[in-house]
Amino acid sequence: MGKATNPRRVGEREALATATAVRGSPYKLNLVAGLIRGKKVDEALSILKFSEKAMAEPVSKVLASAIANAENNHNLDVDALVVSEASVGKSITTKRWKARARGRASRITKPFSRIRIVVRETDED
Repeated sequence: MGKATNPRRVGEREALATATAVRGSPYKLNLVAGLIRGKKVDEALSILKFSEKAMAEPVSKVLASAIANAENNHNLDVDALVVSEASVGKSITTKRWKARARGRASRITKPFSRIRIVVRETDED
C-alpha cells in the first residue's frame, strides 16, 4: 500500500501552470494578470506581447506553459482555450542593506511573487 495519488487541482477540461519565484512585486504582476483574465488565449498572448509593462514577459511565459500543458498533457483544443484564472501571490522577500550617512544602514527589500494561470476549454457555438 503506497501513498495516495495527488488529486487533480483543476477541472477535467482545464490546464494549469505556475511560476513560483518571479522577481517582481505582486502588485505589478497583478496589474498585468488583470489584463488577460477571461480573454481567449491568442488574444491574451497578443495583449502581453505588445504591453509596455516589464512584468508582461514572465506572465506570457506562464501562459505559454499553460497552453502547452493543455495541448500535450490534457489533449485540449488550443483554439478553444480561455484564461479562466490568473492569480498572483506573494513569495519570498530577500532583504539587503544599503549604507547611509553617519554609519547607519537602511533596508532594501526585493520581493518575489507566484503566478498561477488556469486555462479552460470552452464549447464553441
